[in-house]
Amino acid sequence: MNGPIDLRTAVLLLAGCGTTYIAFQHPTFGTALVVGIATITLLHILMEGR
Repeated sequence: MNGPIDLRTAVLLLAGCGTTYIAFQHPTFGTALVVGIATITLLHILMEGR
């Protein structure tokens, strides 16, 4: 992979970083890494058919 990242990868990274940041700011939402990984996984599954 030598080219620029595609839109799907950028959206997954942005969503994961955003939810991880929110989870760090509000610990009641759960462990930040788990929330970030779960978000990335869910979006990856939802976008797989496209």
